[in-house]
Amino acid sequence: MTSPSPVVGDWYRRPGGALFEVVAIDRDDATVEVQHFDGTLEEFELEAWAELEFEEAQAPEDWTGSVDVEPEDYEAEREVSSGGAVWTDPLTSLDRSEASGYSEWPAPRDL
Repeated sequence: MTSPSPVVGDWYRRPGGALFEVVAIDRDDATVEVQHFDGTLEEFELEAWAELEFEEAQAPEDWTGSVDVEPEDYEAEREVSSGGAVWTDPLTSLDRSEASGYSEWPAPRDL
């Protein structure tokens, strides 16, 4: 069995093994650099990658694997506050007559 080609940003695992992400491919050195879920970096020769048995995997839902963070440290950030802030398009405040070539485009409020 041959492993799928490495793609930067994709996640893989050895059958029954731990997750890792391909973080770099160096074509000049013919190496693939991976980062395991716990943060450990490892490098494989491109030829060895093809011979090893890796399988594609889904990215983990918990992003804190390689970061030294406890859940209580980021719980407050996850709470969404609806402090009455409403998003508005920042481009609506531009003076369209000053922008060369854009005066023929209708403004969102004109539609």
